[in-house]
Amino acid sequence: MDPSETLEAIQARHRKEQRDLQARITQKKKSATRKTRKGVNDECATLETELRERQKRELAALNGESGEATTTEDSTEILAHNEAQDAAEEQANGVEGSLQNLSLSTPAPSAASDSTTSNGPGKKPNRAKARLARRAAEQEAIAAQAAAEAAALPDLRQQERTRMREHFAKYGLQEKEIRADGHCLYAAVADQLEQAGLGLEPRIQPSIIQDKKLEVVNGAEKNLPGYKVVRHAAADFIEQSPDGFVGFMEEPLDEYLQKIRDTGEWGGHMELTALAKTYGVKVHVLHGDGTVNEIAPGEDGMAGNDEEKVIWLGYYRHGFGLGEHYNSLRKVP
Repeated sequence: MDPSETLEAIQARHRKEQRDLQARITQKKKSATRKTRKGVNDECATLETELRERQKRELAALNGESGEATTTEDSTEILAHNEAQDAAEEQANGVEGSLQNLSLSTPAPSAASDSTTSNGPGKKPNRAKARLARRAAEQEAIAAQAAAEAAALPDLRQQERTRMREHFAKYGLQEKEIRADGHCLYAAVADQLEQAGLGLEPRIQPSIIQDKKLEVVNGAEKNLPGYKVVRHAAADFIEQSPDGFVGFMEEPLDEYLQKIRDTGEWGGHMELTALAKTYGVKVHVLHGDGTVNEIAPGEDGMAGNDEEKVIWLGYYRHGFGLGEHYNSLRKVP
């Protein structure tokens, strides 16, 4: 203690020391776990006792016997302050625990309304509720920033559709939109074959599809829809000519064929190759960047001396909710 310190200066310093100690104690208690809580509480009690004793000695040295009364008042003030601080921390911890299960989208009360409604005018606002309000505001700011960034991104779907329409004009095509349900490749091929007057009967390597043109629906026989006929045609060709396909499969041949025939599994280049060969047609696949992939039937896919037939499909990477998609592209009359 500085001998030149006045009573007012000492009391001001003591109050600052008490506040600093309470801050340390609060931090220690917040950091304590269930296993360390008792030790932390004991340590905090020791720190409080040591501070009271030291401040008592300093006041006694300054004021003599009259300092005893002042020290007692100071000690009472410290104890009352500690109890109030502990109660506030327990309340804050309880509120924070109960709020952890609440949605962040739930509006949080403002600190201003808390100070006037919960604690009355002139009292400190509830710190737990103030923290919750800050967190809610931070979440709203993050969401707003994400929305702004998303709005600034290019609309890939619109860009792809715009480019595709430009390419349609170049090749004299118009689009027949196909339902996006996993069968789009086969449905688009069926539409192209029927538009070209080729029918859905394979022209090369007659397949076992002859006995698969009917299906039973609600106890009655019905013709298979076009996309199913094309599915069976692709599977039959792969099954009868597996050497050119099994090297690209990631599963056994029989499982792969079952998916083609009986599920909504998407088709791709391998299935288009099989369809080009079994129907004896050249498949042109138009992409949004203007690229045209040509899949030729090969020598075994030419039907006698018939003029080579071409069918057109439009391939979309961004335009549909399920992802990649094929539409039928018909020639403009």
